[in-house]
Amino acid sequence: MDEKAYRIPDSNDQTGMDALLSELSHYRRQSERLRKVNELYGRMAGLLDLPTMIETYSIWLAQYVEHELIGYHNLDRERMHMFCSCHGPRRRQVIEIAENRLQAADPGRRQCLAREDGFFSHTWSFASEGCSGVLVLLRHDDHVSGEEMELINESLPVLADPLKRALDYEEIFAQARRDPLTGLPNRLVFEERIDTIMEQARRHHHPLTLAALDLDHFKQINDTMGHLRGDEVLRLVAHALQEQVRITDLLVRMGGDEFLVILPDTDMRAARYLGERLCRAVDALDIRTGSGKLGISIGLAQWQPGMDRAQWMEKADDILYQAKADGRARVKIH
Repeated sequence: MDEKAYRIPDSNDQTGMDALLSELSHYRRQSERLRKVNELYGRMAGLLDLPTMIETYSIWLAQYVEHELIGYHNLDRERMHMFCSCHGPRRRQVIEIAENRLQAADPGRRQCLAREDGFFSHTWSFASEGCSGVLVLLRHDDHVSGEEMELINESLPVLADPLKRALDYEEIFAQARRDPLTGLPNRLVFEERIDTIMEQARRHHHPLTLAALDLDHFKQINDTMGHLRGDEVLRLVAHALQEQVRITDLLVRMGGDEFLVILPDTDMRAARYLGERLCRAVDALDIRTGSGKLGISIGLAQWQPGMDRAQWMEKADDILYQAKADGRARVKIH
């Protein structure tokens, strides 16, 4: 028999075999991580909004790294979003911890580990061109292992570019819905939201009032002082109006010197009180025109069941012009 076929490996052969097996194991793990990262790449492709991206990333990562929360904070654009799988009081606790970590994160430190109230929080600073951010992962009673850390580190470059795409898309979307002169929502926002607001009022039997606003003597400013001064006045007026309305109200510049305010959960009495405040706010600007002082006329119309949008807006316009005819710089109701 051939003795070479049955030769027992010596110690040097065994060491070489162990090294080969170790290297093969390393390549298998690396190949598996690549497969997982490619899976993430496929899931992120085509997504446009930040909340969906963070949720998608968290769901993908949960298969391989247990966690309660994934959060992201863009440092350049001050945009923060989180996806949390907890519920009840624990959810509030986790979100509060994550907010603190994201706001206090040092963008110069690539990784950071902290523990608070039984939760381990890992933060990573990462960036793509023109877009820097911080990612936080929270989980209970255990920190991220070395192998899990490798997967997350490899996933961050895949995540960075879609996040920038989402933020760019948000900015373009917001610009299309913002009046470039005053910064207020524009007519497009009004068209998008008004029917939903009316439907909510109908369904829940809540009062809903529309205020139609038009500046008094504004044309004289453009005619005598020029359009640059007119633009400056519109910005001042928009700021004064915005300071008076509630966060739940929708103040829109419809064009020129015309504005609308949608007032949910507001009856005529409360709307008139707000309208008078708006008149005083414009008067307090003390802007002089060629024929007097800049003011604002306001027509108020409360929506009634069965009234469509066109009828409601027409009624508010009619009441506004009654206010003009009665002497301007006043609030008029039907």
